[in-house]
Parts: sequence; structure tokens; C-alpha cells
Amino acid sequence: MTRMIKIFDTTLRDGEQAPGCSMNSQEKIEVARSLERLGVDIMEAGFPASSPGDLESVKQIAGIIKESTVAGLCRCREGDIDAAWEALSGAIAPPRMHLFLATSPIHMQYKLKMTEDQVVENAVAAIRYAKKFCSDIEFSAEDASRSDPDFLARIFGEAIKAGATTVNIPDTTGYALPEEFGRLCSYVMTHTPGAEHTAFSVHVHNDLGLAVANSLSAIKAGINQVEATVNGIGERAGNASMEEIVMALRVRKALIDCDTRIDSTQIYNTSRLVSKVTGVKVQPNKAIVGDNAFAHEAGIHQHGVLANRETYEIMTPESIGIPKNRMVLGKHSGRHAFEERLKDLGLEIDAENLETVFAAFKDLADRKKVVSDRDIEALALGVQAAVPETWTLEHWAVNTSDELGANGVVRIRRKDDKPGVLRKLVTLGDGPIDAIFKAINEIIGKEPHLELFEMGAITGDSSAQAETTVKISFNERRYNGRGVSTDIVESSIKAYISAINSMEWELAKKP
Repeated sequence: MTRMIKIFDTTLRDGEQAPGCSMNSQEKIEVARSLERLGVDIMEAGFPASSPGDLESVKQIAGIIKESTVAGLCRCREGDIDAAWEALSGAIAPPRMHLFLATSPIHMQYKLKMTEDQVVENAVAAIRYAKKFCSDIEFSAEDASRSDPDFLARIFGEAIKAGATTVNIPDTTGYALPEEFGRLCSYVMTHTPGAEHTAFSVHVHNDLGLAVANSLSAIKAGINQVEATVNGIGERAGNASMEEIVMALRVRKALIDCDTRIDSTQIYNTSRLVSKVTGVKVQPNKAIVGDNAFAHEAGIHQHGVLANRETYEIMTPESIGIPKNRMVLGKHSGRHAFEERLKDLGLEIDAENLETVFAAFKDLADRKKVVSDRDIEALALGVQAAVPETWTLEHWAVNTSDELGANGVVRIRRKDDKPGVLRKLVTLGDGPIDAIFKAINEIIGKEPHLELFEMGAITGDSSAQAETTVKISFNERRYNGRGVSTDIVESSIKAYISAINSMEWELAKKP
């Protein structure tokens, strides 16, 4: 009988902690909804004690997610547990508290400055305290792969007696090799007192590029749950890639005979959403979801695929939700055809945002003969993850030459401006985009630092939309923005204003 493996997704916590991967609360909610459609068993929504913003995000997500368990991370401290319960107490689905404490000699000596006995005592006390609030408790032994196996068995046994329902074996530093990690998991499971009363999990990092291999080795050893992220994002080199684990189990089911409840046709759309809201692009050769994952350029490969796709493809694009064009959409297409295409692409948009996306589609269709699926995804994802608009673009113009330099004029409106109020400025810059950005900064009265500016074409045709991603920082916080337009300057302005609006929204929420 096929053994079912639980997927514990930590994109919103460990993934979001990666440099450059921060998300605002609206973006986190959109990702959470996508993870729910994907079918993850547990989603770790954040670390509530780390900041008021994280606490509020976990609270909001717990209050809307119905089909997945929402978890909050906390250290083995009463204050962390209190914050986690404040965030999770209103959850629709039964929530989970995820407690962690380091168990490796190097961590206990230099970070915790505790003995083994003190670590066990601390863990047990924290689990018992958390159990007063929540019945589903996971305990993680941080840096387990560099811990003494017998000590792991001991602390897990005590954690189970204290009330832990899941115990987790993390390869926190991505140090283990697959055979070694499988042996560790097998040893701990067979030597932990009370193992039959708990579930065993692994959480593997990718510092040696072995996170998925180690996770599969742990599954073969008998663990019940794997912790992973969409696109493998996370601290340092990232986490185990959720989509790679899921599809490895599907493709090699005859060898491993394990599966998950993931709806794999939602993988591509979820991957694209995470990439959009974090501003971190998926490398072209990334397994499963990279642009080249199903591309064939060599003549021998092309011939084989045309004869039979299985010659060079071990899964179909459709199995992960890569869309196939069924009908051409253009300026004469109606709302019904547009809504059907959104469904085909796995994009769920509420009624209010649907009006905005459809209007943007019609505007784009006036400028392009054919609107591609990638175009539609860009329009929809841009609206889905949007924050309230403090500033809106009304007009822009640039003038540039090799001798006179560049100047730009921009007119933007603040949401609380009275009718007739104009905020217009002309500025010189090193180029047209630099000039416009300087003008916007002067109008809003702030000078955020531009950390990243990236531009690419959504499709390959000459009328392609330009897609711009920017990252700005202000007061030690980073904000992402993205813009889409058939004009490269306009897409850049939209991306910058999008990031500015995220910044203004976060600043407005602070007391």
C-alpha cells in the first residue's frame, strides 16, 4: 500500500527569511491561498515573535486557510509561545506550534551555553507550556545532522512524553550526505522511546546541493513528513525544493512507493507566484519549473520527442500545470473567454480584481494582436499581490540624447489629494529612468535606496510586454515592486511606484 508523506511547506517562513525574498502581508496571503490550492498539509506562516508584522501575517493567514494546517514557529521560550498562540488562536483549521532548540555540541556550547541535561529540561518545559494552548506540537532538534544520535533519541523521547506530536530531524546546515542522513533517520526512529506515538519529519537545507536527495533518503528510511519550500528558496543556498520532492515520488513511485496529496497541476502556477512576489527569478535550468525544464534544442532530442515525448521527458508539462494554448485571445475576445483562460491557468481572482485585470487585458489587446498566457499571468499576478495604492501614475514623459543627457517629467497622485491637485516634476538624470525615479523621490519626500533593477520580456515577440522588478530599501526594510507594460520606461515607473506603495503601506501601519 502506498505510504502518504505529509508536505510541510515553509515558503512563508524559512523561504521568506532568505535575503531578497521578503513579502508584505498581502503577498503572503496570496501565496498562502496558492499553497492551499496546491494541497500542502501544513504551511508554516511565519515566526510570530520575530516582529509585530510577522505576528499579524500569521494571524491573517490562520483566519482564512481552511484546508491546510497553519503553523507558527517559536523558540523554546514562553514569550515566543505566547506570541505564536496569539497569532494562531483564531485559526479556522486546527493549528500547529513548531518549537525548536539546538542539539549539536557546537550549538549547545557556543550558542546556547547549555549542557545536554539543560537542553532536555528546557525543551520539555516549553512543550508542556505550549501544550496548554495547542494540541498539535512539533519539536525540532536544530542542527540534528551534527548531533549525537543517542542524544537525539533521548530528547525526542522526552519531547514525546511532554506532548510533541511530531519530532523533526533538521539538516540545518546542509551538511549531511544522502546515505548518511538516511542512516541517521533510521537510527533515531528505532531508538526513540515512544516513537510509535509520534510522526517523524525532516527539514533539509541545500548547502551542498543535496537537500532533495537527503529528503528522499529520509523518506525511504521511513519518515512521515518532509519540510520544503516552493522553488527551494530559503536561508543561504535554500531549502529542499517542494516540487522536486513531489514529482520525484510521482515519477519513481515504483521504486519508493510513496506519494503526497499535492495537486501537481498547481505547481507551475504556485512557482510563478512565489517568483513574482519575491522578485527572485527561477533559474532557467531549475528542475521541474525552470523555463528549460521541458525545452529541447539538440536535433537528436527534438527528433526523439516528436516521435514519442517519453524518449526525453520523464513527466509531462501538463502534469505540473504548464498551460497549453487552446484559443487565441485578442482585442475582440469577451469576458467569458477571458475568465475561462484564467481558470485554465489556475488563476483565481475575486470579482473586484477581475474588473481591473480584464480592463488591463483589453488595454493590452489594443496594443498587441495576440495576448499570450504569459501576458495574462503577468497581469493577474500583478493585481493579486498588490497593496493599496498610496500613489498612482497619471502621466510621464522623457527626453534623452547622447549630448544633452536625459530629463524626465512625471505626474503622480496621492490617494488623499483633493481634485485638481497636481504633483508634477521635471528632473535631470543619468538616463530617462534615473530622471523619473529622482522626480518621484522628490515628490514623495523620501529617498529609498534602489537595490535591484531587473527587466525582461514576458514573451519573445517584438510587441512583448516588458516586465520590470525593483527592490528598494528604506529604514533597514526592503520592499519589492513589479511593473508590466509594452513600454520599457513605463514598466520601470510602474515597478518603482509599486515598491513605493509597499513601503508607504508598511510605514502607515506602524504606530
